[in-house]
Amino acid sequence: MQHVVGAPLPPPHGPGAAWAGAAPHPQGAPLPPAGPPAPQGPPQPQHPAPHAHRPPAPQQPHPQAHQPHPQQPPHAQQQPPAPGFTTHGPGNGPQPQQAPVPPGARDTTGHIQLPPGGPVPLPAPPAAAAHTGNTTLAVLLIGPAGAGKTTVAKYWAQSRRVPTAHISLDDVREWVCSGFADPQAGWNDHSEAQYRLARRTCGFAARNFLANNISCIVDDAVFPDRPVVGLGGWKRHVGPGLLPVVLLPGLEIVLERNAKRSGNRRLSDEEVARIHGRMAGWYGSGLPIIDNSQYDVATTAQLLDETLARAMASPPTW
Repeated sequence: MQHVVGAPLPPPHGPGAAWAGAAPHPQGAPLPPAGPPAPQGPPQPQHPAPHAHRPPAPQQPHPQAHQPHPQQPPHAQQQPPAPGFTTHGPGNGPQPQQAPVPPGARDTTGHIQLPPGGPVPLPAPPAAAAHTGNTTLAVLLIGPAGAGKTTVAKYWAQSRRVPTAHISLDDVREWVCSGFADPQAGWNDHSEAQYRLARRTCGFAARNFLANNISCIVDDAVFPDRPVVGLGGWKRHVGPGLLPVVLLPGLEIVLERNAKRSGNRRLSDEEVARIHGRMAGWYGSGLPIIDNSQYDVATTAQLLDETLARAMASPPTW
């Protein structure tokens, strides 16, 4: 049976209910009765031969009887199609079809529409100049290995009164299990590519968090002598509203904290001293710098929040 392509046919709601997609009847013609079939024409005289059988004459339909659809198997006449399927369309078997959702009905599939992440603009200055308050903002915490930037960033994110996410670049880099390019084994194009890929992944995550009203802080060891790879890459991946802050304690503190590390995150003293020396180039760059040599994690996080509040009121040029 053929139906017009469209929404699936609803099942009958009671005895005698008609299908919405059934063939229309002529104007004013009644539905065929449910009783015995219409009477046939007058019988034709038969004169069979002694040993021959003549086939019966074809039945003549009643002139006012409704022409029924071609006969279907019993199961096709008694059972309506399952919801979400229709028995017409190309191919064999039932064809899946999206059922229309009534206006105002609640979506029960669990799918939640999320706004796409775009470039992060500059945040508005907070109401209280000394703290960031409830402002949604994106932060880039820069520092050498052993500066405590990951610990401070996580503590700051956990202590805020509004939703805030923490993204560690080293954690994202270590998502690569097989084929991880460890820079300690030698810096090459492969390790450089994984660093760039991790920065871009962190940027995508930060933009999506900000688009859904969740603040974000990312920590990374950005070198001032490579602005195109460091700050320039973060500005492209996140947007001009990213607020960079440098966490730079003294060399003795950095060496002491690095000695407590383990695994591939623990560097040699020579490497730590070399990185710390390169980070000194941030002095005079115009970016806010926090020397947390004498501060604990909670105090450093409070100084970070106050520094961000001032940066929101007067954004640094970078």
